Amino acid sequence: MTKKTKRLLKYLGFIIKLAVGFLIISPIVYALMVSFMQPSEVSAYPPKIFPDGLNLENYLAVLERFPLLSFLKNSLIVCAVVIVAQIITSSLAAYAFAFFEFPGKRLLFGTVLLTMMIPAETIIISNYRTMCDMKLVDTYLALVLPYLAAGMGVFLLRQFFLTIPIELKQAAYIDGCGDFRFLLSIVMPISKPIIASLGVYVFVTTYNQYMWPLFVTNTTEMRTIQIGMGILLDAEAVNYGNATAGAMFTLIPVLLIFIIGQKYLIKGMVGSAVKG
Repeated sequence: MTKKTKRLLKYLGFIIKLAVGFLIISPIVYALMVSFMQPSEVSAYPPKIFPDGLNLENYLAVLERFPLLSFLKNSLIVCAVVIVAQIITSSLAAYAFAFFEFPGKRLLFGTVLLTMMIPAETIIISNYRTMCDMKLVDTYLALVLPYLAAGMGVFLLRQFFLTIPIELKQAAYIDGCGDFRFLLSIVMPISKPIIASLGVYVFVTTYNQYMWPLFVTNTTEMRTIQIGMGILLDAEAVNYGNATAGAMFTLIPVLLIFIIGQKYLIKGMVGSAVKG
């Protein structure tokens, strides 16, 4: 194969990737355009793709009629607590599975992996009853308590910790460094990419939760952004401009987090399969 042919195939592959990427993102781009349209533009025939001007009335109307900022605040608080908690619990468990030897280690790790295969819907009723018994319904604690630890985080960090040479731990022991200090001072700084990837993954999954927040919140003040979007879509079923404006408002944090942490997310997912 000549250099000219290789160059041509490279350009062709780039064009195909660009076309597929544009096809995937086109619904989001069109929804963004609709969010800037007047009602007359949305209902125009033939359908318009681009608005006549930058109209912010839909965004202002949504923010005035619905407490989306309050919903967003609740979601961000829940995401922050869950991310910090899962990083702490997952790193401690992963360190034990990666560096310690104890009876039943493989069985226990297999049990952790099995928790990843249980659909959340199968335990949502029992979790809800537990929250009711503890009188935690309609509180932040009810929103975060079932997600303070997760098998996915343990699996990701354990797989990465296994790539750290055991000689590094032995050298640290010789210098008088205990397990906890070794974890905080050496393992965690080395693991920043995988921790960032876990943070992005946990943020996206927690931010997009719908069923659990719907179960354990009763008042508008405690609703999360996904519940708020459900209320908005029900109320604005005909006004597509307002509905898409709310959807774009909801989508902004996820897009920002994903764009910033995309390389860490991919690196973490790929790196977790390197060593078992």
